[in-house]
Amino acid sequence: MENKDTVQNNRAKTAVFDLVMTAMFSALIAVFSLISIPIGAVPVTLQTLAVCFAAGMLGLKRGIISVVIYILLGAIGLPVFAGMTGGFGVIAGPLGGYIVGFILTAAVVGFSADRWGRRLLPLALSMAVGILLCYAVGTAWFMTVTGRGFAESLMMCVVPFLLPDALKLALAALLVNRLYPVIKIPKG
Repeated sequence: MENKDTVQNNRAKTAVFDLVMTAMFSALIAVFSLISIPIGAVPVTLQTLAVCFAAGMLGLKRGIISVVIYILLGAIGLPVFAGMTGGFGVIAGPLGGYIVGFILTAAVVGFSADRWGRRLLPLALSMAVGILLCYAVGTAWFMTVTGRGFAESLMMCVVPFLLPDALKLALAALLVNRLYPVIKIPKG
């Protein structure tokens, strides 16, 4: 009986840990989205840093869950998106594709973290691929909603963010690489 009780107790602890970690990282993404610098149609925020950091630290499953929770909080109207906005209208609007694209970013980064660990080069490469997928979804969405052309959309929504995002990804990869061994998040 002790063995069965121990297994159940460990599962309960893991479930609580998963809940706490995903909630904490969802909150981190929300807080980082509030740091927003408007430079045109799309503001510069620290969301991409937070999404990559969350997925790098938590891995595939918990990383995606934390991003989905963040998006759902915004969808129900909490002001967790850039510029302290919220509501389904933000997701359905021109920039909603970038928010939805965060799920792909978390999937790529989380998969890489689970598969290859938290080594700096695989983390940085997976974050770059994840953000490129986010750009692709977001830009296609932006073009569909606004009716703007490809080149104009890239100039508005991608090109101004390449350097800031590269810096944010480098910082996120470095943070995950340095903090993961210290925090010792169990695989999940």
